[in-house]
Amino acid sequence: MNPILKYDKILYGLLLGIVIPVIAYAILLMIYDQLDAWDILSGTGLAPNFRERTIGLMAILANAIPMQMANNRYLTNAMRGIIFPTLFYVCLWMCNYGFELVGINV
Repeated sequence: MNPILKYDKILYGLLLGIVIPVIAYAILLMIYDQLDAWDILSGTGLAPNFRERTIGLMAILANAIPMQMANNRYLTNAMRGIIFPTLFYVCLWMCNYGFELVGINV
């Protein structure tokens, strides 16, 4: 048996799909704050929640990295596990920011 196949479990993918966006959000938030402290990045002229909205979206997109790695190793069950939290995070993002972007008042 291939030793990498022990990671081909939906639970493993669920854990990755939940944890990676949270870590990515924290790292991106620290980067944004540091760039703002150095006066490299300014929030003037942007929507009030632009930074929060963009960091959230980039954190969700961070799940593409383990998804591609699982795809390259043919870990289909792990890929399925990554998809569930990703869809949940996308639904949360759409409920918080998406309707505002498309002009629907909920």
